Amino acid sequence: MLHEQDLQGVYVPVVTPFLPNEELDPESYHRYISGLLNRDIQGIVVNGTTGEAPTVTWTEVSTLVQITRLCMMSRQLPLVVGTGTNNTAETVKRTEQAGMIGADAVLVVTPYYSLPSQAGIVEHFRRVAQVGVPVIAYEIPARTGVALSADTLLRILDLDGVIGLKDSSGGTSLCTALAEAQSKPILCGEDRLLLAMLQQGAHGGMLASANLQTNSFAQVCRLAASGAYEQAQELFHTLLPLIHKLFQESNPAPLKWLLARQGLIASDQVRPPMGSVSSSLEQELALLVSGLPV
Repeated sequence: MLHEQDLQGVYVPVVTPFLPNEELDPESYHRYISGLLNRDIQGIVVNGTTGEAPTVTWTEVSTLVQITRLCMMSRQLPLVVGTGTNNTAETVKRTEQAGMIGADAVLVVTPYYSLPSQAGIVEHFRRVAQVGVPVIAYEIPARTGVALSADTLLRILDLDGVIGLKDSSGGTSLCTALAEAQSKPILCGEDRLLLAMLQQGAHGGMLASANLQTNSFAQVCRLAASGAYEQAQELFHTLLPLIHKLFQESNPAPLKWLLARQGLIASDQVRPPMGSVSSSLEQELALLVSGLPV
C-alpha cells in the first residue's frame, strides 16, 4: 500500500503499446517497463491519460499490471492504477479490482462530462476511498469540464484513504493554496509547470515527459527539494523543448512516436479516436530526437 510520505519525486505515467492492428503489444510493454525501472523514478502509473485509459479494457489493464509486477521482481516500486470514471459505482468497482490485482494505490480523476456539483464530487471520492485502496485524486479541468475549488479539494484530501493529489489544474494557484493549508502531498501533473509547482510546495511530479530524460526530471525535483532553485531552473530550462513538443498535439501520440523512434516500443500506434501525430510534428520531433539520450 502507498502512503502519503511515498508521494515524492517522479512518478511516470506509462503508455500502452499497441501493435499496428491496434491490439495490445505485451512484448514492447515488458521491454519498455524494464527500461524505466533502471531510471531514477519513484513509481509507475498504469492506465492513466498517457496510457489511453478510455480505450483500454479492464482485461488489458490486468495484463499490464501483471507484466509490470513481473518486471518489478528486480526492483520493487509503487504501482498506481487509474480507475477513475464519471460513474461512481463503476469507479468503486474498478478500485476494488485494482486492489485485487496488486495496485498500491489508484489514480481517480474528477468525474467528467456530467458536470456534477462540488458536493457530488466530494461524495464520489468519499465512496471510492471507502474501498480501502489508497486514492490519489486527479484534478484536470481541461479534460473533465469541471474545476474544483481549493476548499473542495481540501475536503477531498481530508478524507481517510485519500493520500494526495495530482494537480493538472493548469496553473500554480491551486497548488499554492493547498500547500499553504498544509494539505496532503501534491504531485505536479502539468509538465511545463513542474519547477513552479515545486517552488510552491509540490512534492514531485506525475509527468508524461519523464518517460524521456527521466533522470533529469528526477534531478530537478531533487535540486528543488534541497532549495537549489537556480540549479534546478538551469536544468529544467533544458527540458522545456521536449515538454513543449510532447504536448504540441494530444498526448500520448507525440510521446509514442518518440518512444518508437528510439526503439523503446515497436510502434507508435494509438487507438481511435486518438490519431497519430501530424507529418509536420513528425519532422519537428525527428530534429529533437537526434539530441535525446535513449
